[in-house]
Amino acid sequence: MADWIIISAVVFTYLLIVLVIGITGRQKDSAVSLDAYVAGGRGLGFGLLFFIIGAEFYSSVTFLGAPGWAYSRGAPALFMMVSFSFALLPWWWIGVYAARLGRRYGFLTQSDLLGARYRSPCLSILVAVIGVVALLPYFVVQIVGSGYLFTAATGGKIPFWLCALLVYVIVLIYTFIGGLRAIGWTNVVQGFILLFAAWTIGLVIPYRFYGGVEAMFIRLATETPDYLTIPGHQDAMPWAAYSSSIIVIILGMTMWPHLFNRAYSAATDDALKRTIVLFPLYGLLIVPVLLVGFAGVLMVEDLEKPDQVMLELIELAGFSPWFVGVVISGALAASMSTGANVLHTIASILVKDFLLKLKAMPREGGKQVQLTRLSVIVIFGLSYYLALHPPQSILSLVLVAYGLLVQLFPGTVAALFCQKVTKQAAITGLAAGIVISFYYTFLDSPLFGIHAGLLGLFANVTLLFTISLISKPPDEDYVREFLRVTRTE
Repeated sequence: MADWIIISAVVFTYLLIVLVIGITGRQKDSAVSLDAYVAGGRGLGFGLLFFIIGAEFYSSVTFLGAPGWAYSRGAPALFMMVSFSFALLPWWWIGVYAARLGRRYGFLTQSDLLGARYRSPCLSILVAVIGVVALLPYFVVQIVGSGYLFTAATGGKIPFWLCALLVYVIVLIYTFIGGLRAIGWTNVVQGFILLFAAWTIGLVIPYRFYGGVEAMFIRLATETPDYLTIPGHQDAMPWAAYSSSIIVIILGMTMWPHLFNRAYSAATDDALKRTIVLFPLYGLLIVPVLLVGFAGVLMVEDLEKPDQVMLELIELAGFSPWFVGVVISGALAASMSTGANVLHTIASILVKDFLLKLKAMPREGGKQVQLTRLSVIVIFGLSYYLALHPPQSILSLVLVAYGLLVQLFPGTVAALFCQKVTKQAAITGLAAGIVISFYYTFLDSPLFGIHAGLLGLFANVTLLFTISLISKPPDEDYVREFLRVTRTE
């Protein structure tokens, strides 16, 4: 039997298992309650919450982008481990306060919270737009990653467009049917699979080509020492860029819209806090895939797309097709677990923050769920079309999204901790931060090599507090009551 047929059989078996788990794991009332479909009935315990939140951030970037950066740039790729390990620390306060507000006021999206705190429909819409703009390319990245992995594993026998479609139709089905709880149960299974696949490939590849991890780094230190220090190969990432990228990711990561949705779904504060404390354990996934990237430095020459280095090494190693099928399934688990969460969140934002604000939209729970499900299909169709024209660098695209999301951080922190900040200040600071971030991303080189998102953040914070001092103060009684909820168990 041909190798590509065996690999495909293993992958299809995995996809079938995930589909069955997703369908059977749905919440019974998810078809008639938007609260159940979007927030899992606000009853998720630590187990599901841990796997859902972890899976949202360890994705195609983990299996393709991280090895690609280690291969093309070297040590600067370590910024992922640093930033992801500390990223949820601010969520100990922000997330818990958001969860309490969600339970008290029925919030379902990030936009709900900020719009209510500042009493500004304009700000609410702006936040929702930012969420969609940031999440859509992130979802496209997941589809692209799954297509790369599957088609490469079959030696091109199954084309990219069909591989991506086959994988994400499965994601579409269980997200459409089951909502958040279906996603949660599939993430539990996928979490174990991707952990096994990551460590297996991360240890086997260095052993196959170098005789072990230690031997690999000894050769790198001797033949290409610039890969093992900052700023990396060919000065790829100077210290200013490296450090500022870590700051942007730590702050920006707490602003992903789906993280707010998950806070609203937590059954208790304790479930959310335990998730935050143990979240760095997911960093164990980054170590082995970075090893794969370093292994490619001396084994693979001049890849046009560095994100494909893992696939090239798998092909060169000549592994058993059964082994390759298991590894590819684990890599697809990373993509699918994130993709389902992001698809679900974009649909939630589209319906809750835009469509349901129209007077003609249904107010009945079952019809609202139907509308959200329809949005899932539409978003999938658009994203799949965009995925047929994939980006050059997966990780670079995600960094741009973080630069956009980090602009939400000042207004969110002020909303939860400061009574004096006004809606005019929040809107102006946010708008200025976005403009500056985009300018230094697409039109000019960032000053001193600092991440464009951090430059925007400086302007954002400055305007937030300056305009708050000169604009009309907010309603003190309203804000005081709003903040009182966050301090109440």
